[in-house]
Amino acid sequence: MNRDAWLSQHVEEILEPERPICDPHHHLWDHPDNPYLLPQLLGDTQSGHNIVSTVFVECGSMYRQQGDVAAKPLGETEFVNGVGAMMSSGYYGPMQGCAGIVGFADLLRGEAIGSVLDEHMRLSPRFRGVRHACAFDASEDIRKSHVDPPEHLYLRDDFRAGFGELGKRGLSFDAWMFHPQISELTALAKAFPDTSIILDHFGGPLGIGPYAGKQDEIFPQWQKDIEALAACSNVSAKLGGIVMPINGFGFHKLARPPSSRDLVEATGRYYQHSIAVFGAERCMFESNFPVDRQSCSYAVLWNAFKRIASEYSAGQCDALFHDTAHRVYRLGSTKSR
Repeated sequence: MNRDAWLSQHVEEILEPERPICDPHHHLWDHPDNPYLLPQLLGDTQSGHNIVSTVFVECGSMYRQQGDVAAKPLGETEFVNGVGAMMSSGYYGPMQGCAGIVGFADLLRGEAIGSVLDEHMRLSPRFRGVRHACAFDASEDIRKSHVDPPEHLYLRDDFRAGFGELGKRGLSFDAWMFHPQISELTALAKAFPDTSIILDHFGGPLGIGPYAGKQDEIFPQWQKDIEALAACSNVSAKLGGIVMPINGFGFHKLARPPSSRDLVEATGRYYQHSIAVFGAERCMFESNFPVDRQSCSYAVLWNAFKRIASEYSAGQCDALFHDTAHRVYRLGSTKSR
């Protein structure tokens, strides 16, 4: 399928085009059949919404080909720091793209990973933390995370020894998992109450394989698990990344792409519950592009967020669209534009 042609079938007027937005979760990669580099990022972020800054999150791009295995992810930080420098020049417009970088470091290496974290920080003043995904399910129908995690990663002593190195350096941790694993993140958050943890993509509610068609059955337990996680004050939540094929809504299979109203109707309850238990001051909307681009356009996705936010106060909206992300990722002030 030609994804651009498919997405072009539905175009919406931009809601609240002046609202400043920090997009705290996107990727960059040069996949042969699906490149997402600076031109593609600019195409999305300049499609009508007022994106003033972004945060890059690791995806295995541009790893070093030589040297120690543990140091190979440093290549991704080098690559993205260069993109961030390009965007800081003003040549591509006022947006501060890649103002923050969340890279990868293999925390299973325990305390020895500290030297790699130090090098990430030396390579880029934009480096803010690490994502080490634990997404794993016993079903053969569900592919585990790209970093090939073992089962129960967040409970392992060797992983936690590496995790402890983040707090020593003031670095944050992004967590990506599937919904049956949320309680394992809660246990991790309780064990390290002084380390800032960011939950990605609502904890990965699955809707494929053995979970297909069971969203209503799964939702009540997901609610309880999210509420327990929200009781950990060191955890913030990214709201987005829920229209991937693995979530089971099937938007990518439709003859025409969904509207922002369609997205809200299908997924709005996940946003409402997360905001209710975390509070807007610990929530941030995220695009998860280009992964979620399989299901909708960037402009339509942010319109959906604005429809969801319409029931909240002005201050809550400021937090959801900009302020929480800037505080959690320590980006400074780029709100004026």
